[in-house]
Amino acid sequence: MTQAPAPDPDPVLRLESVRKTYGHGHGSSVVLRDVDLTVPQHSVTVLIGASGSGKSTLLKCANLLEEVDDGAIFLDGEEITDPRVDADAVRRRIGVVFQAYNLFPHMSVLDNIALAPRRVHKAARREAEDRARELLGRLGLGDKAAEYPDRLSGGQQQRVAIARALANRPRLLLLDEVTAALDPELVGEVLNVVRDLKEDGMTMVVATHEMGFAREVADQVCFLADGVVLERGTPAEVFGAPAHERTRRFLSRIVEAGRL
Repeated sequence: MTQAPAPDPDPVLRLESVRKTYGHGHGSSVVLRDVDLTVPQHSVTVLIGASGSGKSTLLKCANLLEEVDDGAIFLDGEEITDPRVDADAVRRRIGVVFQAYNLFPHMSVLDNIALAPRRVHKAARREAEDRARELLGRLGLGDKAAEYPDRLSGGQQQRVAIARALANRPRLLLLDEVTAALDPELVGEVLNVVRDLKEDGMTMVVATHEMGFAREVADQVCFLADGVVLERGTPAEVFGAPAHERTRRFLSRIVEAGRL
């Protein structure tokens, strides 16, 4: 007798009817409008859309850096937008990398990466530093442990920021325009790291303007416009045969700019 296939586990991240507004009254602006999103385990969801479409706000809400006005967000089936939830405990399970590297300039690369495991997770110094060295080796920075951030290129600093986000062994990694501040020749080295993380099975949500990269690594592409997920599907569906006129216009501008 053959065994029935095991049911799919809960998605790592789920947003249900999430709404976010900035400001009050006449000056208010709705940044996310009833957004639904499901991010399965070991998958990469890529958010695309023009600046101001809500991509960064979505990531900040997922990490509880912004409070949602309505709806709910679940991490491994637990509602993390419940006000009784310990937000710091949730953030310890999520790695975040922004376009600004936010490294501590007065600390070595090794100490930047080992700080959170030691302070937050109470890891022993030796354990935290061994983990940091392992990550630096994996990200091609094994010889940079003793350097300070200002001695590194932008691409190297961004890879250190990714190593720092991985140091706590997060359940989920959120990447917000991690190549936006880089010179074009440095973009590739950061994108290679994200490709490797996908190969390792890391669950990620990535906001990016790099459409060729999105097409290559995404399992699911979501096109945001005015705070709404207007279109979602596989890269072949969204890039190859977009259903919405607005998606087609956005992608045709990207093609004209030579970015797809």
